[in-house]
Amino acid sequence: MEGLFLALEHSGLGAAMRESSFLYPLANVLHILGLAGFAGAIAIMDARLLGALAQMSLGPLVARWRKVAMIAFAVQVVSGFMLFSAEASAIVENPVFRLKVLLIAIGLANVAVFELVTKQGLGDSVDGSPALAAKVSGTVSLLAWFAVAAAGRLIAYF
Repeated sequence: MEGLFLALEHSGLGAAMRESSFLYPLANVLHILGLAGFAGAIAIMDARLLGALAQMSLGPLVARWRKVAMIAFAVQVVSGFMLFSAEASAIVENPVFRLKVLLIAIGLANVAVFELVTKQGLGDSVDGSPALAAKVSGTVSLLAWFAVAAAGRLIAYF
């Protein structure tokens, strides 16, 4: 597996990321902008799942902001891969990077559970608050994705 990361690091992309005076900073800015868009969309959806923004229908709100989150997540994946390629063999050994990957997996698993199970009962309860499963999904989402962001910022220090 180590050979794969060394190959990525020594690829044209890896070399370009290290040698270009604008590619790495551009990917870094895109990663931060993607983070801002993703965090904003996630925060809006999860706030609603937790009972805030009660005047807005849960289903349409989630459907609308899911699109923003997906685009921002795609920006994060592409820009993150570009940043990773510059020093793949070292970054993959970083314990905080490994934690970030685990947290991403938890966040994506939560999305899958939400899409496959929780979304079916997305309607509000009698008192207008979201169902317990929606609240749990919103809580896990907020914790996982904001922990991913924190871990991402901490990679440089370990």
